[in-house]
Amino acid sequence: MSAGEASERILYNRSMTAPTADLPPDVRRRHERLCADLERHSRLYYVEAAPEISDLEFDALMQELEDIEAAYPALVTAVSPTQRVGGQPLEGFETVEHAVPMLSIDNTYSEAELRAFDERVRRGLERTAEPAGRRRHVDGEEPAYVVELKIDGVAISLRYEGGLYTRAATRGDGVRGDNVTENVRTIRAVPMRLTGDAPAVLEVRGEVYMRHDELERINRLREDAGEPPLANPRNTTAGTLKLLDPGQVAQRRLDLVAYDLATLPGLELRSHAQTLAMLRDLGLPVSPHYRPCRSMDEVIAVCERWEAKRAGLDYEIDGMVVKVNDPWHRRQLGATAKSPRWVIAYKFPAQVARTKLLAIHVQVGKSGILTPVAEMAPVPLAGTVVKRASLYNFEDLARKDLRVGDTVELQKAGEIIPQVIRYVPEERPADAAPFPLPSLCPACGGEVHQDPDGVFLRCLNLACPAQLKERIEYFASRGAMDIDGLGPAIVDQLVTRGLVRDPAGLYELDVLGLAGLERMAEKSAANLVQAIKRTKQRPLNRLLNGLGIRHVGGHIAEVLAKHYGDIDRLMAAPTEELSEIREIGDIVAASVHDFFATAENRMLVDKLRQHKVNMRQEAAAAAGQPRPFEGKTFVVTGTLERYSRDVIHERIKQLGGRAASSVSAKTDYLVAGDKAGSKLDKAAKLGVTILSEAEFDELAEAP
Repeated sequence: MSAGEASERILYNRSMTAPTADLPPDVRRRHERLCADLERHSRLYYVEAAPEISDLEFDALMQELEDIEAAYPALVTAVSPTQRVGGQPLEGFETVEHAVPMLSIDNTYSEAELRAFDERVRRGLERTAEPAGRRRHVDGEEPAYVVELKIDGVAISLRYEGGLYTRAATRGDGVRGDNVTENVRTIRAVPMRLTGDAPAVLEVRGEVYMRHDELERINRLREDAGEPPLANPRNTTAGTLKLLDPGQVAQRRLDLVAYDLATLPGLELRSHAQTLAMLRDLGLPVSPHYRPCRSMDEVIAVCERWEAKRAGLDYEIDGMVVKVNDPWHRRQLGATAKSPRWVIAYKFPAQVARTKLLAIHVQVGKSGILTPVAEMAPVPLAGTVVKRASLYNFEDLARKDLRVGDTVELQKAGEIIPQVIRYVPEERPADAAPFPLPSLCPACGGEVHQDPDGVFLRCLNLACPAQLKERIEYFASRGAMDIDGLGPAIVDQLVTRGLVRDPAGLYELDVLGLAGLERMAEKSAANLVQAIKRTKQRPLNRLLNGLGIRHVGGHIAEVLAKHYGDIDRLMAAPTEELSEIREIGDIVAASVHDFFATAENRMLVDKLRQHKVNMRQEAAAAAGQPRPFEGKTFVVTGTLERYSRDVIHERIKQLGGRAASSVSAKTDYLVAGDKAGSKLDKAAKLGVTILSEAEFDELAEAP
């Protein structure tokens, strides 16, 4: 921080305590500086891919700006960086008309169809005279193209007036779409103010999408909260944009890529490549992977290369988009009622496998949700052997009409999550019967109820052994209290024999009682007792995560623990106070409040306290602590000797790094333990630096 900035910050701090409603000049200057800095750092991160500060430093600047605007509301504008966190819930989406229709794109699936498209383009141009001053189109000459990645997301139109963001709308029917301005405002990749010399009015066309890591993060939170996973990035993106609460949208980290401009009056560009360069100069994120091509042979070569290497991306693409480069050629080619004649999408063939559906089991989660699970004959798919897949809910199961004995087709959503697409009708056995909707819980025989606001079936019996087993397993899991050696088989025996009736009961176990379990010798029992005792010193965020509060997973538990510091302050917090915390919306706030307002849950906390389980959050790392991993992305794979997965992830974050779950071209290091699998192969192909556990430690301790 410069001397001027330091002086500015001191003046700001003094003004915050001043008993005046006037707007001091020093506060206004600091506000303007913060807005400009945050916009600049967002551009460096999302557009230039060259961040200068860490996420922690960015968040500190944002917090300072929020503090200023809380004290001086007159400074808040629609384009302030603080407005990305989401405003008040919407009552519904209004319909708005696009200045230029958003037509759909025709698809093609083969090299032959690409060449047929090229022939149609050349024939269309041969029938048209070139204007004066232009090189005349020569018979047989191939027009120039630009090839771009076809990111699998949701098409969006962004409108800027005077360089300021004013509106966002979905494609809709092409002429009219839903006004999703407030939801799109929460996407940090979308600039609120364009840079450079922006036209008076600009309509940007782009794609809103979700990265693989973000879907995995959301699904971990959903799993932690006892909710079924979301199927794929595209559907999750579409559902997120249609949420009526922008605050919830802000909690899901959507992204954007801009790929074209609507041809409004006064906007003249010489080529599509120039359009992409202009978008980038204006501060909009543009994919760096587009390629100009002078012939269809070049186009096909680019498509083939990306089909082979698309797995290295950290987002999902389902093909390539081929566009005529010359705007004049585009105008001459025109469009049908549905699609432009100057663009086509080449769709990659999906990786699909067929196998037998052997059984459908019903799994009961810790929150009582019943989830159908498909058990299948093992089949290789996208680098792994798949034999099990969630069917999400019984409504989805009935819609797909899946039956035991069917031959089914599988794919991996986002190259990660096995998903049953459909059954093969011609191979269905004559005696295959629809799977019956359960009316009783398979674990306890209790009545099953459908959620009034959703599609899930839920067992409401709090004494349900399946829920108790799930709760104990989750309490002991790596992301929570991390009790080494307490696996499903041991938990099953502890619950079945009545030795444990809640998580606090784990701290009452002794060697004698454990040694009586199957496959549990005295030494193993002693080791488990010691492992349970060691967890008493876990930080508060681990305990909060382990309690199984609905909608509270590892990240939200960390936010709550850092904000309150100890569990008593959290338990006393009213819903209104909780909902004001950044990243804690109304739904999470109500869930946390209701959990601690329940007598049985407060009794559980008291029992844990009596066993001297830590109820406080450890102090944050000192500001001067070395951060050798600053700006670096790590992926961990295989079995490590000295670290659990969550412990090494925590260490990476403490030292300034980012812990990701999938390997991509942006990965800096892969930490490989024993039995490292496909991630190791992918890292080697992408040239990612591979570290052993010992090499990781050396890097962490480097000055």
